[in-house]
Amino acid sequence: MSVLVTGGTGFVGANLVRELLRDCHGVRVLVRPSSDRSALEGCDVEFVEGDLLDPPSLKRATAGTRVVYHVAADYRLWARDPEPLYRANVDGTRHVLGAAAEAGVQRVVYTSTVGALGIPDDGRPGDEATPVSLADMVGPYKRSKFLAERVAEEWARSGLAVVIVNPSAPVGPWDVKPTPTGKMIVDFLRGKMFASLDTGLNLVHVRDVARGHILAAERGRIGEKYILGNRNLSLTEIFGILGRIAGLPAPRFSIPYPIAWLAAASMEGWARVAGREPRVSLTAVRMARKRMYFDPSKAVRELGLPQTPVEEALRDAVEWFVARGQAAVSLPRRHNVPAGAAPGPRP
Repeated sequence: MSVLVTGGTGFVGANLVRELLRDCHGVRVLVRPSSDRSALEGCDVEFVEGDLLDPPSLKRATAGTRVVYHVAADYRLWARDPEPLYRANVDGTRHVLGAAAEAGVQRVVYTSTVGALGIPDDGRPGDEATPVSLADMVGPYKRSKFLAERVAEEWARSGLAVVIVNPSAPVGPWDVKPTPTGKMIVDFLRGKMFASLDTGLNLVHVRDVARGHILAAERGRIGEKYILGNRNLSLTEIFGILGRIAGLPAPRFSIPYPIAWLAAASMEGWARVAGREPRVSLTAVRMARKRMYFDPSKAVRELGLPQTPVEEALRDAVEWFVARGQAAVSLPRRHNVPAGAAPGPRP
């Protein structure tokens, strides 16, 4: 079966491409002429040059394909001009799904994010049905993905076989850029994490996220959303696991939210003057005010989403970053690390 992957040079996309190739699919990847293709090193794929904002190129890319995985997105928590995020994430999604409909594809899997979902005020994990509105979205990235998800739902209602997946915070190999979560791991390995925030994330192995996309194409219900996640952990717990993996001390102090907010505001102000990305964005700090805990049980139940232990996911990420020279850490032998420990209770 011939499939098209947009965003195949990114973190989730590159792992999805590898899973599709493992399943013996013929894979076509949409790339821009300037795309960094290092994440697809060694992959036997067909590259098709195009752009999310160029409908004729999308028509060429979707021609003859049966499944389209629309993974591509402008994933930045800080941007001097947020307009490109809306064009890529909202208009780009509309163009890709329009091209898929015209090509008569059998199934489209649209990659959203848990950031576009609601989080209950009482501290319970959010799920696909938690009430949410645009006003709940923090920052242009989350707002643009929320609006793009509405576009995908509109196409599903109009008859296109669209299934939506909402990955949480994936970790693992081939995080070339790296993503914000990957950068947090690299900073920890480099000894730059002196303190943590009172927040938390739902972590998941990126390989499980990739497999979840394929399962959504095979088993997902049209128009439905599926959280591709695994285990909810506080930032302190995440650093504790990383510390045991890398043999490094975890941060002992927690920064109060007001101080973190002021620090990020100062960094962002200087970044605008200097014309470079701040080390910590104000959007990231504002997002951290709520624990990003989610319940992936619907995807586990309906799709058969794998649940690789988070310790293994973090270990794989650490080993990959170290192998690439992004951190100089002598890792203890794997059997000395509780990588096979049973994950915590389901949310």
